[in-house]
Amino acid sequence: MECARLNRYGLLAVSGADARDFLHAQLTNDVAHLPPERSAFAGWCTAKGRLLATMLVIPAQDGFLLQLARDIAPAVAKRLSMFVLRAKVKIADESDAWTQYGVWQKLPAVAWNGGAVSVPVGDQRHLRIGRGLALECSRSEEDWTLEEIRAGRPLITAATQDKFVPQMVNLEALGGVDFQKGCYPGQEIVARAQYRGEVKRRMQRLTLPPGVEVKPGEEFNGGVVVDSARGEALTVVPV
Repeated sequence: MECARLNRYGLLAVSGADARDFLHAQLTNDVAHLPPERSAFAGWCTAKGRLLATMLVIPAQDGFLLQLARDIAPAVAKRLSMFVLRAKVKIADESDAWTQYGVWQKLPAVAWNGGAVSVPVGDQRHLRIGRGLALECSRSEEDWTLEEIRAGRPLITAATQDKFVPQMVNLEALGGVDFQKGCYPGQEIVARAQYRGEVKRRMQRLTLPPGVEVKPGEEFNGGVVVDSARGEALTVVPV
C-alpha cells in the first residue's frame, strides 16, 4: 500500500458532554458547527495570540481527536485541562494508544470503521488512525512531510511554539481561522492583525541549497524555519 507510518504526530482525545463547546471556545476555528463527516484545521493560541499548537480536529463518537505534534502533546493536554474548570470535559494524551498512517489515496469524507478513522487531508491523501492499526507501507514519513510542506500546512512543534500569530503561518488562508465565531484565547490580537494589516511576516516555501539542512525554530535566510524535508522548507520571512 502507498502509505507511511507517521511518528511525529501525537493525538489528544477530548470527550464529555461539553467537549464541543469547550473546543469551540479554545480554538481558532468553528467547532460548534463541525459535522461528523468533516475535520477542521485549527490553532490554539496564548492570550497574546501566539500559536501554542496547530491541530487537526477530528469528530469522534464520544467527542473529538486532536492530531498535533507529538513533542508538544503532553504539555498541550495539561495546559488545556487547566481551562476545563466545571465543564464536563476529559482531555487525555493518547499518542501511544493510536497508530497513525498517511495514505496516498483519495477519500471524500471522514469515515469511521471498526474503531479506526480515515480523514481526508488533500485531494489525493488521507490519514488513517486506529488503535493497534498495522499497515504494510511502501513510503516513508519524510515523503509525507514533504507533501505537507508542498501543501503549505504548518506543524507547530516545541521549537516553534509561541513564535507566530496564526496569519504568519497562513492559517487563515488554509481555513484554520474563523473570524465570525466567538472569543477564544488571543482572538482580539488575531482579529486586529487581520483587519489592520499588522502581519509583517508570512510563511513561504523555499528550496534549500544543496547539502543544507535546517530544523524547525532555526533562523535561515532572514526567516524562521517552520518545517523541512528533503531540501524544501517552510519559513516565516518578512514580507
